[in-house]
Amino acid sequence: MSPLNSKQHMSGVVAGRLGASDIEDNFQDLHPPLSTHEAVVAADRCYFCHDAPCVTACPTSIDIPMFIRQISTGNPQGSAETIFDQNILGGMCARVCPTETLCEQVCVREVAEGKPVKIGLLQRYATDHAMDSGTEIYKRAAASGKKVAVVGAGPAGLACAHRLAMHGHDAEILEAREKPGGLNEFGIAAYKTVDGFAQREVDFVLSIGGIDIRYGQKLGEGISLQQLQLDYDAVFLGLGLAGVNALQMDGADADGVVDAVDFIAGLRQSADKSDIAVGRRIVVIGGGMTAIDAAVQAKLLGAEDVTICYRRGKDQMNASVFEQDLATSRGVVIRHWLQPEKVNVADGKLQSVTLEYTSQDSGKLAGTGETMTIEADQVLVAIGQTLEASGLGSPIKLDGGRIATDANGRTSAEKIWAGGDCTTNGDDLTVTAVAQGRDAAEAINDTLKQ
Repeated sequence: MSPLNSKQHMSGVVAGRLGASDIEDNFQDLHPPLSTHEAVVAADRCYFCHDAPCVTACPTSIDIPMFIRQISTGNPQGSAETIFDQNILGGMCARVCPTETLCEQVCVREVAEGKPVKIGLLQRYATDHAMDSGTEIYKRAAASGKKVAVVGAGPAGLACAHRLAMHGHDAEILEAREKPGGLNEFGIAAYKTVDGFAQREVDFVLSIGGIDIRYGQKLGEGISLQQLQLDYDAVFLGLGLAGVNALQMDGADADGVVDAVDFIAGLRQSADKSDIAVGRRIVVIGGGMTAIDAAVQAKLLGAEDVTICYRRGKDQMNASVFEQDLATSRGVVIRHWLQPEKVNVADGKLQSVTLEYTSQDSGKLAGTGETMTIEADQVLVAIGQTLEASGLGSPIKLDGGRIATDANGRTSAEKIWAGGDCTTNGDDLTVTAVAQGRDAAEAINDTLKQ
């Protein structure tokens, strides 16, 4: 990482703390792709287990030994098809999946040697090869005459729409934003998915035909779920979590207090990241992937001091150990057992954050009464996202603030399925959303055939 320039010694939240060339260097691909030689060498380490634990650990149940064997025998196209048959967004998942806690964690090589097969990078090698080749992989089945409304163009919605198209159904995606991709486009750190890959993958999904996307279509604003039930043969809800939890304390509305989700989205949509304003001293509140992504990117933009404060211990952070280590390797400080108490403002400017030390007794968290203060000119808030349920109406049963579904994604309402982060079965992972969108499409297809 390049040294800080003079602009970084200014106080306040400003753009251009680093020059454009420095930022370009800082935001290079986190995991550069494998060359063909590297891929073959990596594939040769696989034991091709018959009862492979990596397959069980994959939420989309990709036949991992099979696709790796296909790479080792010089068939990356066939390897990609093995992946896409289970996970049509396998290219993005290869980039952003926490493989270190899923397939690679249970790899026999990891258990025996502490060094797993590079499953994620091998998956990227195969899927990139297939997408770059432009070879047609899937053809739509004969038109069924059925039309399904898919609400949300995120991972769950795209996976559902593609599988519906494979079965010959028309899928009409209703997307609130003016751009598709959902979490993959707006919610993932820029260094994890470079070169506009999220949109290239959307184009790949849509290439099967039979899928139409209508933008600026938000449920509850001119579109009712009841009307969708009347107009379509089935409905799939892939709403994601559009709501953001806010700090509830003095000073929370001060200039410089920013939703980390908005901060990340702004970075992803910026053509010139040197235009993104960032503070000199930043406090990030939260312990999940959003907190890590926001903190690391703030550092890459030139912030001098970035501190993540989490109310519980290291082992209880939602962010994986790999992601925590990534953050600290970039100079981010992670402090545990601290919860925010007050944002301090003077003369209209954010000055610091006062936090209370916490402790845990029998699983119950409590403040100790002891506090500390960290200087800050910017606070990034990453304390969770929520379902915006106002447009759902009474037919949809909620559980814990999310849509209740059965194992196949069916909701309590007639003709309506759901999947991804908006459901009780979601776990805020792209790969899980893909699996649930795919499985719901199969359930919808079974119903439509009756």
